[in-house]
Amino acid sequence: MKRILAFLLCFTIGFSAMSQIHNPIEWKTSVEKVSETNYNLVSTATIQGSWHLYAQQVPSGGPIPTTFTYDDDGGKIKIVGNTTEPEGEIKFTTLFGEEGMNIKSFAHKAVFKQEIEVVDTSVKEINAFVEFIACTDEMCLPPKEVDLKFDLTTATKASTGTTKETKTTDKVASKEIKKEEKKGLWAIFFIAFLSGFAALLTPCVFPMIPMTVSFFTKQSKSKSAGIRNAIIYGLCIVVIYVLLGSGVTFIFGASALNALSTNIWFNIIFFLILVIFAVSFLGAFEITLPSSWATKVDSQADRGGLIGIFFMALALAIVSFSCTGPIVGTLLVEAASKGGVAPIIGMLGFSSAIALPFALFAAFPGWLNSLPKSGGWLNTVKVVLGFLELALAFKFLSNADLVLQLHLLEREVFIAIWIAIFGALAFYLFGKIQLPHDSPINHISVGRLSLGLVVLSFTIYMVPGLWGAPLNLISAFPPPQHYSESPYGVGFTKQAVVSSAGKENGHESLPEGAHLMPPHDITSFHDYDKGLAYAKKVGKPVMLDFTGHACVNCRKMEQNVWVKPKVLDVLKNKVVLISLYVDDKRPLEEDEVVESKLNPGKKLKYIGQKWSEMQTIKYKANSQPFYVLMNHDESNIIDPIAYTPDVDEYYNWLENGITNFKK
Repeated sequence: MKRILAFLLCFTIGFSAMSQIHNPIEWKTSVEKVSETNYNLVSTATIQGSWHLYAQQVPSGGPIPTTFTYDDDGGKIKIVGNTTEPEGEIKFTTLFGEEGMNIKSFAHKAVFKQEIEVVDTSVKEINAFVEFIACTDEMCLPPKEVDLKFDLTTATKASTGTTKETKTTDKVASKEIKKEEKKGLWAIFFIAFLSGFAALLTPCVFPMIPMTVSFFTKQSKSKSAGIRNAIIYGLCIVVIYVLLGSGVTFIFGASALNALSTNIWFNIIFFLILVIFAVSFLGAFEITLPSSWATKVDSQADRGGLIGIFFMALALAIVSFSCTGPIVGTLLVEAASKGGVAPIIGMLGFSSAIALPFALFAAFPGWLNSLPKSGGWLNTVKVVLGFLELALAFKFLSNADLVLQLHLLEREVFIAIWIAIFGALAFYLFGKIQLPHDSPINHISVGRLSLGLVVLSFTIYMVPGLWGAPLNLISAFPPPQHYSESPYGVGFTKQAVVSSAGKENGHESLPEGAHLMPPHDITSFHDYDKGLAYAKKVGKPVMLDFTGHACVNCRKMEQNVWVKPKVLDVLKNKVVLISLYVDDKRPLEEDEVVESKLNPGKKLKYIGQKWSEMQTIKYKANSQPFYVLMNHDESNIIDPIAYTPDVDEYYNWLENGITNFKK
């Protein structure tokens, strides 16, 4: 009775939605051949937007389960085992009763497999039907039945030897994304931690260490109380900066932050902000907060207890803003482009480095005697950071240029700018350039000379990049080699294009819709349909490359992994590469503008939006690079992978996929 009432409730709630979405779940079938007599009947559900599909087993009184019924054709086939389903997600819902229940469901895509044994070899087609119900978190549509047909003559060889366990693409992609996100957050924390130590060495912060620690040790009634208060002071510094990172995440939102790395206006604004910060560090002017803020906060610091300590930490953050502000701003800019909790992680790493010395020197006051005295070297640190800020600024301007494909800041121009910046930094460290706040220099220290030699070596290293050298050490920063005035190197003119489509006038010609990726002449398609058609024509598997013009890790893969001889041979001769740029801002043709399935009510206007939505819906992944090896029927021949800097691992993935394709 409860189930009947639940069905009636779903029907009533869902009826109003039928005029808008009649079929949020589409079914496709395929067949895998396990042996001469056994097959896997594969039913794939593509689920739109926020809709979901329920599992084959649900609690009593819950929704209708997803149920498959197969026609055995009078005993001509045998059902082997149960229908397998993907891992799914268990969620709590009150759709089917006020008490609520936990139900397993699937979103975006769900693949079900049923092994069968063919008793009569004359059977060429198997009929079945699936009964299911589609719901969102707020409503359900009426239960539905869909007929399924499985053509055994189109069976492809099963990619695994067992059908008892099914690894879904969604699960693998999700693990890859989580692994990359974890690596990315650790990298942000580490960089932010080092930036915090750099901030300690600025004129605004360094002199505060002995002053603050001495205050706590002298004002406290005992040594232990001084240590305790200094530790609390350090924790307050961490809290203040983490709150700043949380504020950035709250204002922009985690999903919005993900788009910053390819947003044109954000990249231009970040470029301008970093240039202002850099000029400030170089000594043109000081960026300071209103003095009234510091006065008000400082007056609160006179209060005792934890509140007073907190306001002392806040006073430090405000007073030191002219030095820490540009560094914090740069970190937030970079972390914000990563999205999610990256700004919070960045501020946690930065503030931990700032707070650590206060706690340590409070615990061991004798260490204060070993600190170097304040002096001109602090301004030198500040100027060096200014040069680094200026170099980083042009990376954001390059991102905007790449996304717009304006070719104003091509690879040679970018490298030339960096050579000029780091060359000037080298001359500064050698004492040949002096800036407004520098003290007169009679001699330079060994440390400064050593750093100058490192910077000069780096500058010289970049010079061959003007003539086409790959510059693997900085491959993530400049535009890719094909985004260049001379993709094949200065002075070299490409006379012939290379492909396997056929020969014309003594040279081989490119297939329709393809282009060459210089300087290694990898044939690539940007048009999905033309690339797939060509793959069918030449009998090769398809490699989908979900990438982006402003994707840092994509450039690392192309310049550090794809160029290796064994990988390059596969990409040029054994697969058909289709590169889909998710940040391509070119408008779609009018007949291709459709409503977004992920954001109903909004239209897909740009080519990049089309590929981004395709990746998210079909593969449940939204990070780049993302690589898929697929058959001509658009089914995967091996689990997709994300950023894989290990050459051997990437090569083995390619070879295993090609082997599966040939089976």
